Amino acid sequence: MSRAIWFKGIGYGAVLALALLLPSLVDAYHLNLLTEVLIFGIFAMSLNLLTGYTGLVSLGHAAFFGVGAYAASLALIHLSTNLFLSLLFGVLFSLMLAAVVGFFSTRVHGFYFLMLTLAFSQMVYALAYRWSGLTGGDNGLAGVPKPSLPGGPVIGQPHQLFYLTLSVFVLVVIALSIFLSSPFGRALVGIRENEVRMQAVGYPTVLYKNIAFIVSGSLAGLAGSLYAYLNGFVSPKELYWTMSGEVLFMVLIGGAGTLFGPVLGAAFILLLKTWVSSYTDLWMMVVGAAFILFVIFVPGGLAGLFRSMVDRAARWTATRTTHEWKEGLENGRSL
Repeated sequence: MSRAIWFKGIGYGAVLALALLLPSLVDAYHLNLLTEVLIFGIFAMSLNLLTGYTGLVSLGHAAFFGVGAYAASLALIHLSTNLFLSLLFGVLFSLMLAAVVGFFSTRVHGFYFLMLTLAFSQMVYALAYRWSGLTGGDNGLAGVPKPSLPGGPVIGQPHQLFYLTLSVFVLVVIALSIFLSSPFGRALVGIRENEVRMQAVGYPTVLYKNIAFIVSGSLAGLAGSLYAYLNGFVSPKELYWTMSGEVLFMVLIGGAGTLFGPVLGAAFILLLKTWVSSYTDLWMMVVGAAFILFVIFVPGGLAGLFRSMVDRAARWTATRTTHEWKEGLENGRSL
């Protein structure tokens, strides 16, 4: 095993250990904020599977997030407070919606794909807004019960929700890492780079894009379910196109096509929004300005910036070590 893999493993372990200690280090408000960062990190990673790795820019991803939130909430209200049952409902309904939307959307390219996903998302938003008997309409679903483990305690305290979300986040990271490093994941990158060539060598690119779309939508529904647990409230706002735009900002600012870039983008956007909104209602202008600056000056996003800083530090260390070795060698010869 190479030294780089050892260092990476140590780094991941240190970050996870710090995350496990956070509930004892911060208050309930900031712990809920960190839980929200993890949830939107999952949401952004789900979109990144499409945008960053497959080359499909979607403006309708909020549909899967919102449907997951509604499905999990309705399961908690009308069926059972069982955590796993509500999660299953959230993921399953998002998966079915993604299968339908993906069937039509992945047959077109570029601007048409973007507009189709936006149109489907707005249709789902309009349905949730009008179907007030089920969704609560504009008022949303309030008082969503907290989930509970089968035969176990209710997961309602901030530290419990944080640990639940952290556990799901770690599982999603591991699953995505395996998925993207598989031959299927590498084929998705090939489709992003040159779909015509991938078709020429025999890859069923539409099928591959469909599968990626379904996996992506399912993960977004999983994030939506966790969001419903955190807030205890769901409204059509979670389905609106602005939510899709916000998570797309997270992916691009964090670094599309990288595993952890979208998580960095989610943390940056949410923390910036929270800080700015405490001073002014114009936080959207600040986020928009930050996005423009990143696109112009840091096109690789936060992940690309971090990688370039690490590479520079490594080159500087290597150059310094070589220089010192040469000086020592010359001094030895002079003696």
